[in-house]
Amino acid sequence: MAVVAESAIRSDDQLSGTGAGRDQEFQSDVKKLVDLLSKLNPSAKEFVPSSRAGVLAADGRQAGGHRLSADAPVFVSSAEYYGNGGSGGDGSIKDSSSDGSSGNQNNQQQRRRRNGYNQGRRRMSERARRAQKEESIRRTVYVSDIDQHVTEEHLAELFSYCGKVVDCRVCGDTNSLLRFAFIEFADDYGARAALTLGGTMLGFYPVRVLPSKTAILPVNPTFLPKSDDEKEMVTRTVYCTNIDKKVTQMDVKIFFNKYCGEVSRLRLLGDHVHKTRIAFVEFIQAESAIIALSCSGMFIGDLPIRVSPSKTPVRPRVTRQQFAN
Repeated sequence: MAVVAESAIRSDDQLSGTGAGRDQEFQSDVKKLVDLLSKLNPSAKEFVPSSRAGVLAADGRQAGGHRLSADAPVFVSSAEYYGNGGSGGDGSIKDSSSDGSSGNQNNQQQRRRRNGYNQGRRRMSERARRAQKEESIRRTVYVSDIDQHVTEEHLAELFSYCGKVVDCRVCGDTNSLLRFAFIEFADDYGARAALTLGGTMLGFYPVRVLPSKTAILPVNPTFLPKSDDEKEMVTRTVYCTNIDKKVTQMDVKIFFNKYCGEVSRLRLLGDHVHKTRIAFVEFIQAESAIIALSCSGMFIGDLPIRVSPSKTPVRPRVTRQQFAN
């Protein structure tokens, strides 16, 4: 019995010691909390009703004259935290106690709206371009079996009786001595009227006129002739395509000098994207340019070339020194 009583006394002592430790820990936590709360300013913005909220002065004083303790936690209003009057980009009020996740969500939503708007604009512009191209095709006719001596001016003059001609582009054909052309009218009525001219004798051959399946690629207006002298240069210039990349500028010049006449200026162009090159060849005599049109289908290197009248002159290159002056 004495042993049992002693064990019970020890258990009671242990329990009382544990309870005392818990009381001390609780009192310590309460003391810390009281110490923290004592440093708070009850006149700070977060604790003042909106109806009575004043404006902080530049020195940090509230309208009531109270000042925060030196080691007190700093509270920032939502307007100061987000930097735009406390509202998000969509006009919603943000809470200053938040961790910024709502702001990130709003920014993401704005980005999505912006991306969607830009994609919508791109789709609309693509539709507009497609519609413009289809409308241009309806206003264009394809003319084939054109005599070598027929110029774009002759062709435009003939088809001007059907309607206003906006553009006329004569091209060389590698499979025939004859050429073909695309003629674009101001409206589709002119294009439909032009179909009735099929079989008309132009030069020594009757031309064929069909609805076009492609639109005429516009010429950069900065390349077009700007003076009477440049217009005269265009009559002596041809546009040559499908030139073998192994061919040099001297090879092209020797070819046209031999078969057409003396070349005044030549510009051979190419890049790493296209498999062939192009050239603008200016002759001394306009007759040489007309002869050059019959060279379509002839080989320079391993490929047959295509020759058509040029719409742009071969302008002299501007050196860096001239540009600097």
